[in-house]
Amino acid sequence: MSTTDTQSNAKTISRADKARKPRASTAATRERIIEAAMAVFANRGYNNSSLLEIADQAEMTHAGVLHHFGSKDNLLTAVLAHRDDADVAELHDHKLPTGAAMLEHLVHTARANAKRPGIVQAYAVLSVESVTENHPAQNFFRDRLAGLRVIVSDALRAVVSDNVPQHQINQAASLIIATMDGLQVQWLLEPDVIDMAAGVETTITAVVAQLNAGRPGGDATQS
Repeated sequence: MSTTDTQSNAKTISRADKARKPRASTAATRERIIEAAMAVFANRGYNNSSLLEIADQAEMTHAGVLHHFGSKDNLLTAVLAHRDDADVAELHDHKLPTGAAMLEHLVHTARANAKRPGIVQAYAVLSVESVTENHPAQNFFRDRLAGLRVIVSDALRAVVSDNVPQHQINQAASLIIATMDGLQVQWLLEPDVIDMAAGVETTITAVVAQLNAGRPGGDATQS
């Protein structure tokens, strides 16, 4: 290889390195802003927080935050997506399992949440706040809960008797989701008292047993 070729290759590698570094730096900066926004939203809610506070928390300028996200609403969307990504980060292909494995995943998620209070607090605050009029996260939480009910219902359908009516399964799915969300609030207030994973596991076990026994609605036969 000639000296000219070597120099050309070196320049090509240098340009590639420079192209990669800004992207890596941008991703790290966005991650820092999201973490800062999550902390501010968790402590003050969305409506009572400002991009200036988030910028201070991230140790950067207000203009810098706007450069990366454009608006407070866009940043909120990124925070919510980050929360959902955390639930599937360790799963194969980042896809939710089905059937009994999905029910086990719910317990695993509750256990993992006990190690990430910031995410749990932000989710709890924003989900409750989203019921207020014109809140920018309202559609996100409405759609998320509707989708989650379908996922949990499908998981239950796979593990209970074929005789169990679908409406009972749908109600049971809502109960499991309500248990998870309710336990999160209790845990945030009394982390040394509440065991979220144990509570979710107990609820799922009891719900499946009652569905198979026909007790929830009284019209399913014993499996």
